[in-house]
Amino acid sequence: MAHLIPTYRALLSCATGRTADQRSNKPERLCLTTMDMLSWSPQQDNSQTVSRSTHGPGDALCRGRTAVNAQASPTVGAKMYRTTRSPMMQPLVNSGMGMAPFFKVTVFEQEHFQGKCLEFTSECCNIQECGMDNIRSIRVESGAWVGYEHHDFQGQQFILERGEYPHWDSYSGNISYHVERLMSLRPIYCASHQSSRMMIFERENFMGRNVEICDDYPSLQAMGWMWPEVGSMHVQCGAFVCYQYPGYRGQQYIMECERHSGDYQHWRNWGSHCQTPQIQSIRRIQH
Repeated sequence: MAHLIPTYRALLSCATGRTADQRSNKPERLCLTTMDMLSWSPQQDNSQTVSRSTHGPGDALCRGRTAVNAQASPTVGAKMYRTTRSPMMQPLVNSGMGMAPFFKVTVFEQEHFQGKCLEFTSECCNIQECGMDNIRSIRVESGAWVGYEHHDFQGQQFILERGEYPHWDSYSGNISYHVERLMSLRPIYCASHQSSRMMIFERENFMGRNVEICDDYPSLQAMGWMWPEVGSMHVQCGAFVCYQYPGYRGQQYIMECERHSGDYQHWRNWGSHCQTPQIQSIRRIQH
């Protein structure tokens, strides 16, 4: 029986790829998939950034956020930040330093990019659940976003394209209803400036005369639309922002091909803040 022991050990080594000594002295490694992987890398600035995209308690309303204290005191040594793969797949772009989310926005609690700030790569249903009182300035680094006056994407809508918005007036569209509040925001995934097209109709339920929109129109009347109102719309592709008055002023209404299947049969479908079917300027949303 003793002469069989070496043979058994040899066979066991071939099956596992390791010797008995290696099995007893070295812990077994666990191979994680990309979805499970947790990566660490040094952060050299003076603030700690923690990017979370989980759906656990406390994160359901603020997915993909990064908390940043804009006035943190300097700390000796390199900081560490943790990133995890978001459960909701997002478009990716090659940034030259690897693959990064295509949507990124930083919001600030005070005007002119001062005070506490948060970074988002996906929707936020309620900024107060993320530890902020209000959003008073915004820096959009990539993608197109829409902000809302109230939580849960209700109230006035504000289109937010790439650029800086130091105060409320810079994105409000000069509306007469002046309440400086922005409590929720989300990306506009279907925005495509080069391939946006929709039909506008004279009456509700896609009835009456109609015109195809595939460009930017600061005045619908100047292009031949004879009425100050629009009864219904069908977005075939891309996304548009419609304004109550000429020159891209007044109430804003975001129209997307991915919401309501692109069908806006009645002006009440335009948003919870809509009180009138008046539309006098329309433009494509810049991605």
